[in-house]
Amino acid sequence: MKKAFLAIAFLSTALVSLNAQTNTLAKLIERDYSGRSDSLLNTFTGQFLNRASGIFYAIPTSNPNARNESATLYWQQAHALDPIIYAYQRIKDTDVTRARFYKQTMQRWYQNHANNWYFKQGDATGFYNTFTDDMCWICLTLIHISEALEDDTYADTARTIFDNYILPRGSWNDGYFSLPWKDDGSGPNACTNAPGSLVASKLYERYNESTYLEAAKNIYAYQANEMRQHLNNDGRVEEPPLTYTQGTFGEAARYLYHLTGQTEYKNMASKVLYYAINNGRCTYQGLLRDEGNSLDQSIFKAVLIPYLVNFVLDDKMSATYKRPIVNFLQKNANALWSNLNLEAYPKTFCSYYWGEAFNEETTPSMGAMASGVSLMENTARMALALTGTANSIDDVLQPDTNQSEQLYNAAGQPLKHMQKGLNIKKQQDGSTKKVFKR
Repeated sequence: MKKAFLAIAFLSTALVSLNAQTNTLAKLIERDYSGRSDSLLNTFTGQFLNRASGIFYAIPTSNPNARNESATLYWQQAHALDPIIYAYQRIKDTDVTRARFYKQTMQRWYQNHANNWYFKQGDATGFYNTFTDDMCWICLTLIHISEALEDDTYADTARTIFDNYILPRGSWNDGYFSLPWKDDGSGPNACTNAPGSLVASKLYERYNESTYLEAAKNIYAYQANEMRQHLNNDGRVEEPPLTYTQGTFGEAARYLYHLTGQTEYKNMASKVLYYAINNGRCTYQGLLRDEGNSLDQSIFKAVLIPYLVNFVLDDKMSATYKRPIVNFLQKNANALWSNLNLEAYPKTFCSYYWGEAFNEETTPSMGAMASGVSLMENTARMALALTGTANSIDDVLQPDTNQSEQLYNAAGQPLKHMQKGLNIKKQQDGSTKKVFKR
C-alpha cells in the first residue's frame, strides 16, 4: 500500500511539474502566428506551386524559365510540402475549402513523384534516386502525409523505398554501419545518415519491426562516432555546421530516446539543437544565418524549424533548453515579418536572411520562401499547442501594451473570428490583450 501511495504521489508531482512547465512556456508566447502563416502560405502556393502537378518550382511560376529552372528539383520538394502538411493539420477542421486544396496538393505531389528526375527500370514507386539522402528526405515527407491524412498509402511507399533502395546500400566499416551518399558507394555523410536514422525510427514506430529499430540505432551510432572522433563532440553534426543536419540529427536522437528510453539520445537531442540556435556558426545577430542562395542552401532552415518545435512540445525533453528555443523562434518569426514588404502582398517574398528585406531587384527563391513559411507555420503550431494545453486560461492571459496587429487568412483578408488558441484582441482603450479560445 505504501508503494502504491508513493507511486501516486510521484505521478501527481510529475503532472504538476509538467503543467507548470507548459504554463511557463505558454506565458512566453507573444501572439497567434497563424494569420501570418496563412498569408505566407498564400504567397508560397500562389507564386511557386504548379497546382496541376503539386510540384513546387524553383522560381515563381510566372517566370518563363520556371519549368526549366526546376527540372532537377527533387529533395527540396519534401521540405516545400512539409509546411503545407502542417498547415493542413492546423486548419482541416476550420477551413474545409483550403484543407481540400492542401490535400489535393499532397496527392498530386505523390502522383507526380515529387518531380523525381531520375528513372530506374523496375522501380514501382517512382521515387528511386541515385542520391540516398534525397530518398530519405522524401520518405520522411511521405510518412508525414500518412500521419496527416490517416492513409497508409504514403508510409507504405516510404517503407518500400527504404527496404529496397536505402537500407541495402548501407555497409559496415570499422564497426559502424552507415549509408552512402550515392548509389556508387560514395560518402557517407551527415546529410544522409541523420535522416536515414530518423526514417528507420519512424518505420519502427509505425510497423513495429525490430529490423528498423536496429537500423536506426546503428546509423545513429555511426554519426555520433563521427562527432566524437572528428568534431570534439561539441554539438556540431558536421563541419561546417548546417542547420538542416543539426535539426535532423537532433530529431533522430529525440525519436530514439522515446523508442529506447536511453538518456544518451535525449542528451544528444538537446546538445545539437541548442548548438543550432546558440552558436555563431549557425546564427548571425541572434537570428539563423544566411547559409547561401542556392536551392539547397536556402532551404536548410526549413528542415531545422519543425524539429525545434517538436522538441519544445515533447514533455520528455529537457525544460532547460525549451525556453530559449521558444524565444529564439519568435524572435526569428518577428524579424521575418517585420522585414516583409506587405504592401506587395500577395507577392510578399522572404529573403535569405530574416534580418533584412527581400531584394526586389533579384528573383525570388523557392528555398528562401520555404524556409520562411516553415518558420511561420511551425511557430504558429508551437504557439497554438502551448497555449492550448496550458493548465489554466489565467496562466495565459496577460495585458499587452504593444500595438494591435491585423491577422490575415489564406486569401489575404482580415480574420473576422478568433481561431482556437492564443489571439490578440484590441481593447476599448486601445491596448491589446492576450485572449484564449479553446
